[in-house]
Amino acid sequence: FTLPFVYKSGMQNKNFVLIGGSYGIGAALASILQLKGAEVTVMSRTPSQFGKHIRFDVTSDTVNLSDLPQSIHGLVYLPGTINLKPFHRLTDDEMLEDFRINALYAARTIRNLLPLLKNSGDASVVLFSTVAVAQGMPFHSSVAMAKGAVEGLVRSLAAELAPRIRVNALAPSLTDTPLAAKILSSEDKKKASGERHPLKRIGSAGDLANAAMYLLSDDSSWVTGQVIHVDGGLSALRI
Repeated sequence: FTLPFVYKSGMQNKNFVLIGGSYGIGAALASILQLKGAEVTVMSRTPSQFGKHIRFDVTSDTVNLSDLPQSIHGLVYLPGTINLKPFHRLTDDEMLEDFRINALYAARTIRNLLPLLKNSGDASVVLFSTVAVAQGMPFHSSVAMAKGAVEGLVRSLAAELAPRIRVNALAPSLTDTPLAAKILSSEDKKKASGERHPLKRIGSAGDLANAAMYLLSDDSSWVTGQVIHVDGGLSALRI
């Protein structure tokens, strides 16, 4: 009798690129990857505490492939927006900006790095959606539209790039990161937000980093085209 499960999550001699990974979820993920023995490159506007840093503005800069390892085993796109407004107050420019940062630039980054992802022979791409796509929420129309496009991109690319490249997304609820600082500006606000979740707390950067680690690792080698909700139960439970 042989157990069918084999633990596969070693990261030694593997190269990972994080776009926008200098703080929050990205910093947590970069630190875990380094602890696992991976080579990490962070491409962001601000310096990174972990891994090699390349200054990069996703809104304006072009990826220079010569700056990167010629074989990439994992790519994570982290830039996002939280633009919460009543629908009637949203402008076309604001909605287009949300779409560009969350969806268009993610697609452009994957397209630019595709040769290096293919070189690895077995790569994983991780994008970020939001619980607001599956769970309708007031004032989330712009970000939910943009992240809905991300979910469509995940499924389309997962089909097109299989079996050599897996593509998945995480869909968090409100997470305690610098991006959410205005919404979570006090302990009372954090507590009130946490109470809206079945697990009675908001998410942490570590919660999402650990989930991303699973999708990047060989332990998820049979997972692609999925949007995994890491949201404290908000999208599925009513208690």
